[in-house]
Amino acid sequence: MELKQLSVFVENKSGAVSSVLDTLSEHHVDLYALSIADTADFGILRLIVRDPEEVAKLLREIGFITKINKVLAIAVDDRPGGLAKPLSLLSEKGISVEYLYAFMSKSNAGALVILRTDKREEAEAALQTAKIRTLTADEVYSQKALS
Repeated sequence: MELKQLSVFVENKSGAVSSVLDTLSEHHVDLYALSIADTADFGILRLIVRDPEEVAKLLREIGFITKINKVLAIAVDDRPGGLAKPLSLLSEKGISVEYLYAFMSKSNAGALVILRTDKREEAEAALQTAKIRTLTADEVYSQKALS
């Protein structure tokens, strides 16, 4: 199963992110990872949730603009330089990383990183060939395979 990320566009004003998170809480939506980037007028709240299409529908119904993108999740060594190897590999293959963010795990598998590239399928193949572990959506959600 491919991992999909939900992006929510929020006004850059007090309470905007809280409104999204309150709605998710009220509907018992579990967050697996999140990141926020902002500009002067708006922010992009990026979320990893179990059913991004359903959550996007919920947020659109209350007025938020949403988008779903396919992303990769990888496990990297949790040590200095652990992220350098996969990023160097992607660079050597001519694959650009548009953004990335790390998230916490209840495992000893290392640091877990979400990344979006301009060539997702090529990136996934290159990482797997180099023995860099990519995670399925089910693995991210269950974290059972990460232990």
